[in-house]
Amino acid sequence: MAVVKVIELLSESINGWEAAAQEAVNEASRTIDNIQSVYVENLQAVVDDNRIVNYRLNCKISFIVK
Repeated sequence: MAVVKVIELLSESINGWEAAAQEAVNEASRTIDNIQSVYVENLQAVVDDNRIVNYRLNCKISFIVK
């Protein structure tokens, strides 16, 4: 039986929500092995001069604990 741990991260990117999610996974993978999934929630965009300039999200990353 595996034990799965879930952490919550905030991430942002100028290239969209998909890039922000990938950045969260990239950052988490620097210190965490066995990442299984990322659950994205709470999308937000920062607007400046009527243009979206930054994409933000909260996400939960799950991984198997050894």
